[in-house]
Amino acid sequence: MLRKVESSEKILIVGSGCAGLTAAIYASRAGLLPLVVNGLQPGGQLTTTSEVENFPGFRNGVGGFELTESMRLQAERFGARFVDDSVIDVDFSSDTKKVLGENASYLAPCVIIATGASPRLLGVKGEKEFFGGRGVSVCATCDGAFYRGKDVAVVGGGDTACEEAMFLTNFSQRVYLIHRRDTLRASPLMRERVLGNAKIVPVWNSVVREIFGSEKVNGIRVENVLNGARDEIKCAGVFLAIGHKPNTQQFAKFLHLDEDGYIRRMENSFVETNISGVFAAGDCADKVYRQAITSAGTGAMAAIAAERYIREHLERKRNG
Repeated sequence: MLRKVESSEKILIVGSGCAGLTAAIYASRAGLLPLVVNGLQPGGQLTTTSEVENFPGFRNGVGGFELTESMRLQAERFGARFVDDSVIDVDFSSDTKKVLGENASYLAPCVIIATGASPRLLGVKGEKEFFGGRGVSVCATCDGAFYRGKDVAVVGGGDTACEEAMFLTNFSQRVYLIHRRDTLRASPLMRERVLGNAKIVPVWNSVVREIFGSEKVNGIRVENVLNGARDEIKCAGVFLAIGHKPNTQQFAKFLHLDEDGYIRRMENSFVETNISGVFAAGDCADKVYRQAITSAGTGAMAAIAAERYIREHLERKRNG
């Protein structure tokens, strides 16, 4: 699999979202001069968020692009390097890990995987146009407060959708819960809470066909899957809660993944994988929290664990 070798590194970080950038800061401050492979979306999903209000240290909020750019510059200040490439295959069968990018191959005894997860989208008209600060969101915790006193819609019927809907009732006047079936897939307790909340209005047997608006979202058009009837629901925000897909397919030959494709971490560890010297941080291994701050936290953990591994690895080599 090895083509042109871009470089041989002490540590390679795959992904440049909050997890990868924090790992880069910690690894570079430890003198490891990490190389970060940016991936398809430098800065990760956060770059599509116009304003982040729940990241500590920014009293008045901060733009998603501004936050990740500041983290990148901070990492560069301590010696981290960045390359525009995307990983398509790996070979973790030996002490020297091989990572194949679209443009070059990379060698390192230690790899931190921080490739994140991509939200599943509806693929309807208006979705992309209004995504990221204009009314379409995939995170109620991140963006719910922007819809104080307004009507919003949540799309989905599982635990995540129900949790998003419940959270949004703290701010919104009314929460429409759009679900293609006539009963929720969520746990019994969560179903009971949602259906018992006067602010939540279930819209059964329905799918979203269009998200419309002018500068921002003004509403959605839904279709009843049983009789084809169409209706229009006025709302200021649409929250998609139909799941995420972790960006981990290229590691499946070597790393243990769960049934949803998330990287399994070793028991009693937040960042270790089943391969010695390979660590996972951020949303590619976290299906529960999926927050910028939790990704940053695991990025720091991964870098600290990687530094210890590299130190021990070099000692073993010296001692034969």
